[in-house]
Formats: sequence, structure tokens, C-alpha cells
Amino acid sequence: MDKTVFIIIVTYNGARWIDKNIPSLLLSRYPVKVIVVDNKSTDNTLELLEKYPEIDIVKSEINLGFGKANNIGMRRALDLGADYLFLLNQDAWIFEDTIGSLIYNMEQQDKLGILSPMHYAATMINLDQSFATYYNRRIGEKLGIANVPFVNAAAWMLSRNCVEKVGYFEPLFGHYGEDRNYCDRVLYHNFDIGIATHSKIVHDRVITRNFAKDVTQSKYKILATLLNPSYSLPSAYLKGLKEVFGLPKYFNKFYGIIKAFKMAGALSGYYAGFVFNPQPVKAARKNSL
Repeated sequence: MDKTVFIIIVTYNGARWIDKNIPSLLLSRYPVKVIVVDNKSTDNTLELLEKYPEIDIVKSEINLGFGKANNIGMRRALDLGADYLFLLNQDAWIFEDTIGSLIYNMEQQDKLGILSPMHYAATMINLDQSFATYYNRRIGEKLGIANVPFVNAAAWMLSRNCVEKVGYFEPLFGHYGEDRNYCDRVLYHNFDIGIATHSKIVHDRVITRNFAKDVTQSKYKILATLLNPSYSLPSAYLKGLKEVFGLPKYFNKFYGIIKAFKMAGALSGYYAGFVFNPQPVKAARKNSL
């Protein structure tokens, strides 16, 4: 008997991808239901989405960011009886057998909380650059499943059991870092994270380095460390403090010493905010247990 699979997509000004993304889902050999949460797009994303009556569109009145918008879709899917949730980026698309192969593996290994396919770049020849980094950090492979401590959330198959135990994305995060925090919590709750080497998607993006973006991502990297439930609170704060200085040192090779000091100042202020007001960290850590 087929499991009920809901695909959840968060859109924001993603018009250029809609007619690749949505048709690929509707052509899936494994039956799926599709929920799209739109983050108040200002282009013609909604107009394009409304061409597809098969999908369920949720229109947010504000841009909620990645995690909080996904939470809306995830809750809706579970309320409608989902056995599995597949989170897919708006700039990605699947193949006819992607969903079926992932479900097959999830059903064979009930410890899998997250299973991701291989992420290919738009050329469909090379792996997506960031994904390749995570895949290369695999810590073993068995029966076509590579075990990893983290994989980005461009394409995640989540079991209902995992979501019910781990919960939803932490709303303290904006557009970055929420997937890292979620992976930390998945591992804490004794689920595995895997990459299915025989399954694939295409992630059509160009990765560019930007100082403001790297500062923001570094802040959320520190927040993810502070919230990691596998660390005691004192240990988490110590590790976070090390990142305040370690991350600018790493980025010095890209931006030079002046911007590295600027980043260190921004990260120090961000970290200090959670030192003098630890309540958000404590509350989020408590909710993750």
C-alpha cells in the first residue's frame, strides 16, 4: 500500500523555476500531494502556481523565511495524514523515480529520520557545490545509503515519526542555519541522516560569496551551536565563543584582515546578546528535548 507523501515547497519570487519544479512533481511515478507556501512573492510566482489546480497553495501575508514557512506546510501535511514529508526548494526539481526510491529506503530503515537524494547542479552532470561538501563528509555507506551528520535542506524526505519526535524548524533562525539546527536535533533523538546515492534531484542555483551573507550565516552557525542539545549549556557557550573568533579567521582568506575584524565585531555583539539574555537559548534548547 502506498504511503501518503506530501511535498512541501516554500516560494518567494521563484517564477523562473515554477514551470520546472511543479511539473516534475506531477510526473512522479509515486503518487504525491503538493503544498506550496508562498512568502508574499512580488513577482508572478502566484500567477504561475495557480495554473496547477492539483496543488494546495498557502499565501502568507508576510515573508516568513524558510523555516517558519516550512513549518506551516509541515503542520498542514501532518494534519492531512502524511506518512512522509518531502521538503523541496523552489529552485529544484525531481525525476519520475525520485520519490519512490526514497520511500523504499525509508521503509527499509526505520532509523532514517532524514533521507536526501543526490543534488546535481543545473548541468545535471556535476554535483551541487555545497552538497558535494556534505556528501564528501559521509561516515560510511551501506546499501546505497551514505550516512552523514548534515545535509542541506534543499531536498529532505522526513518520516512522520521523526517530525513528531523532533518537532519543527526553530523560529529563532531566519533564512539560514535552521537546517543545521534541525539535523543536530534529529541526531540527538537517535535518528540517522542519509543520502540515497541512487536517487537524484537538480538544484538550479549559482553559489556566490557575499560578505553580508557570510556574516549572517556565521551568526546562525553560532546560534546552532548554542542550541545543539547534544552539548551541555556551558559547553555550547564555550564552543560558540570559539566560533566568534574562528569564523572570522577562516573568512580572512576571502575578505582580508579589515573585513575579518569587522566580522569579529558583528559576531561578538551577536554572541554577547545571548550571554546577557540567555532565555531564548534556554527555551529553544528545552523545546528540542
